[in-house]
Amino acid sequence: MENELVELCLQAACESRDSVEKWRRQRRSLEHLPSQLADSLLRRLVSRRLLFPSLLEVFKNSVEEIDLRGDNSVDAEWFAYIGAFRHLRSLNVSDCRRLSSSALWAVAGMTSLRELDLSRCSKVNDAGIRHLLSVTTLEKLCISETGVSAKGVMLLSSLGNLSTLDLGGLPVTDLALKSLQVLTKLHYLDLWGSKLSDNGAALLHMFPKLSFLNLAWTSVTKLPILLSLECLNMSKCTINSLLEGYNGRAPLGKLTVSGATFGEEVADFHYIETTFLTFLDVSKSSLHDFSFLSHLNALEHLDLSSTVIGDDSLELIAGIGVNLKYLNLSDTKVSSAGVGSLTGHVPNLEVLSISHTSVDDDTISYIGMMPSMKVVDLSNNNIKGVIYQAEPEPEPEPDLEHEHERDSVLSLSALQSLRHLERLNLADTQVMDAALYPLTSFPELSHLSLKSASLTDISLNYMSSISKLTNLSIHDGVLTNSGLNSFIAPATLRMVDLRGCWLLTEDAILSFSKTHPQIEVWHDLVHISRSNQIVSGTAPSSRSTLKTSQVKKKHESIPMLECFLDQRLKYGREELLSMRYSSVFLAAPIDGDIGIWNTI
Repeated sequence: MENELVELCLQAACESRDSVEKWRRQRRSLEHLPSQLADSLLRRLVSRRLLFPSLLEVFKNSVEEIDLRGDNSVDAEWFAYIGAFRHLRSLNVSDCRRLSSSALWAVAGMTSLRELDLSRCSKVNDAGIRHLLSVTTLEKLCISETGVSAKGVMLLSSLGNLSTLDLGGLPVTDLALKSLQVLTKLHYLDLWGSKLSDNGAALLHMFPKLSFLNLAWTSVTKLPILLSLECLNMSKCTINSLLEGYNGRAPLGKLTVSGATFGEEVADFHYIETTFLTFLDVSKSSLHDFSFLSHLNALEHLDLSSTVIGDDSLELIAGIGVNLKYLNLSDTKVSSAGVGSLTGHVPNLEVLSISHTSVDDDTISYIGMMPSMKVVDLSNNNIKGVIYQAEPEPEPEPDLEHEHERDSVLSLSALQSLRHLERLNLADTQVMDAALYPLTSFPELSHLSLKSASLTDISLNYMSSISKLTNLSIHDGVLTNSGLNSFIAPATLRMVDLRGCWLLTEDAILSFSKTHPQIEVWHDLVHISRSNQIVSGTAPSSRSTLKTSQVKKKHESIPMLECFLDQRLKYGREELLSMRYSSVFLAAPIDGDIGIWNTI
């Protein structure tokens, strides 16, 4: 009851600018507000854009955390008030573009500040760092992508309590890193995009407690053994030697080498203690031999996307799959047969991505036997949503009237056994309306993505039966105004993306939003937020671009089920436009017994 009362009070306090002005006058009471409530009230004011500089003064004796990230109004005036906060422990002003070095003068000498994030504040330079040198209590400092130079980085050596230091995107040199060797408490060091060389990397042993290191996009090719290292990122690096040494092996738990080029001697990760490795990202890397996977029994997260891995190597994953929760095989040489080899070996797999591969509907059957699955990405492949059974032996005198009919199964039915499936991506597949019918009985499905020129109002009607659907994306479908108007949105639905559905008019979309104000709607013509405000519209020139696009699509082959004739092909675009107010599903009624055939 007490928590509910507090929640009501906080909501009332942040209702509007008028309500803020009323309680602002009760300054004496507010100054004694418990820090937990003060922090919560301040966060709500920020999120509702009701906070302004002078209002900060009310919180100077109570608030311990301030998060103003991304607020471009933050400048020296704001910091003049923030500098008076007596108990401030954490200040995040990342992405505040107007913030300059001179504004930081106000926080000089603060005795309680432990964490400061100035990331991507491009106007902060070496002069700003000098103001921070008197804040000796700092334990966490983030100044990535600021205007700080190598000389400015060297000034940080006087902040002896630093344990987390983010210097990403700064021109940190070997000499600058050497000057920081006095920071023996460092356990987190981010140096991505720096000017560090192999000579500089050899100095990293000076940080005995270092557990996180990011060297992505650097010239480092040889990284010596670091016995305390638990997380390493060397993406986009050329790696000739990785944690090589004779004093033991690094207890890495997380290794990210996306886009890295490997030398032959390092490709087997020989010097890494594989017992602890739970996260491995080798996507877009030059690896050709994946035999090292057989030793990674603790893996929970594995990203092999955009590599040359094929079906043969998936047997290695099956051998270590008992703990695997995330597997990305997108844009690889994997086929349905390879996915089938994982069946029964990945009991805890929750996320599987196999987009841009040659898999077909047989894969869906295999995925249906992975009981813990929550997220499946099948986009951009040969999925049709239907599996045809073997054709019967031809009869001497075939029945011409039924010779096209074949026994078939809706392949998505195989996923109905996945009681935890929450997200499904079928964009840019060959799935058509009738093949989507099994989705109506998916109990936990909340996010669904579809993209096909063969989807009509029938598909939209099916979506009404997905009880927990929150996010729906149907791109490039032939949805009509009547179909959208007849759509019974699930009570849980919060976002609908209909971009590319060119038959829909702006009036129809606005009418839908008026009926469903809780749903955010995206379309090429208009974007309507949940507050029913029109966020953006489409420039007039886009209409001609859209027309050109559709004319081009008319001449392209549209993926369809066998024995299916799309009647829309009989009409030109102008004729279709004249039909926008006629509902497709009125011509083809939907019932629970619908199969894969559409009748005209």
